[in-house]
Amino acid sequence: MSPCHRSLLAFSAVALLVTGSALAAPAAMRDGFEVAEPTEVSLHRGPLVALNATLMAEQFPDTTSVLVYRDGKLVFERYFGTGGINVLNDTRSATKTLTALAVGQAISDGALRSFDQPVFELVPQLAPFRNDGELKRGITLMDLLTMSSALDCNDFDERNVGNEENMYPLTNWARWVVDLPVKADYTRTASGRGPFSYCTGGTLLLGQIVQRAVGQPLDRYFDQRLFLPLGIRDRQWVRSPSGEYQSGGGLRLRSRDLLKLGVLLKDEGQWLGHQIVPAAWVRRMQTLSNIVNEQQSYGMLTWQRNYATPCGPVSGWYMAGNGGNAVVSVPLKNTVVVVTRTHYNQRGMHDETVRLLEKHVFAAMPCVRASS
Repeated sequence: MSPCHRSLLAFSAVALLVTGSALAAPAAMRDGFEVAEPTEVSLHRGPLVALNATLMAEQFPDTTSVLVYRDGKLVFERYFGTGGINVLNDTRSATKTLTALAVGQAISDGALRSFDQPVFELVPQLAPFRNDGELKRGITLMDLLTMSSALDCNDFDERNVGNEENMYPLTNWARWVVDLPVKADYTRTASGRGPFSYCTGGTLLLGQIVQRAVGQPLDRYFDQRLFLPLGIRDRQWVRSPSGEYQSGGGLRLRSRDLLKLGVLLKDEGQWLGHQIVPAAWVRRMQTLSNIVNEQQSYGMLTWQRNYATPCGPVSGWYMAGNGGNAVVSVPLKNTVVVVTRTHYNQRGMHDETVRLLEKHVFAAMPCVRASS
């Protein structure tokens, strides 16, 4: 017997002990989702049934929701702890990805010329800039979208001058970003890309650029060009003391609405047959720009990694945020998964989410045999 089959039999035994029957389909609501039982889309029920409250508390603490969408249907939806169908989840940096979508919309609308536009020519209202010079003036929208700009900004280094925690006590966050120094040793590769450096401040600045370019408050533009076409009406923004919208994370959304955004990315900008975001832009967002480490790569405000399954690795693009939050799109499996958690600032939080996905979602997927 293969390891894959042994694993599935073990999970099935757990499932019988827990429920003795198949998982029911999620509730049907007027939100655009068709619903079905997991077995209707060829998912093995055992690994999913095993996601009970005790397991979550012990192995994946502070998980609030897990949703699985496959083959055009919502097939698994479970809430834990403080989670709930109407809870607005603070998924932190997971919502950075939405700012990339907004940039694409602004380019499509003609409000921005292209992703190669220099950033600092787009915010003349904030001039003069401290630490100004040719290197700073050469930073483009694409540099900020791919986390590879010359700004001395690194959220992974708590001592870095551009760490996001230095921004929050201030009144005007955009002012802080445009005044940051640049890296003296900054160089680009032959392809024109600089080294990866995770910078929330840069994504905040992208939101301010979109707002100025489209000539309306950022929240209204998101509503008009992204949220309302998806049927998303409940959202809560974080704002600076001076009123700037935090486009670098913290936008609160319901789990089902996060799932809609994941489906939008999987389907190259389409939702229910309507092209909401240009397909070419979504494909560009999910094109590798930098290798971050052995497990992760980066596109445009979007992460990529390979996930282990009993039948071999599968590639997924995902939105990720502090706490272990993830919205994962796996096109090869026609699947999107939402995991919301509030396990903020805890060591191993993202690794826990990866284990949850691999052991309890991707383990439920059938093997796909290549045709001979």
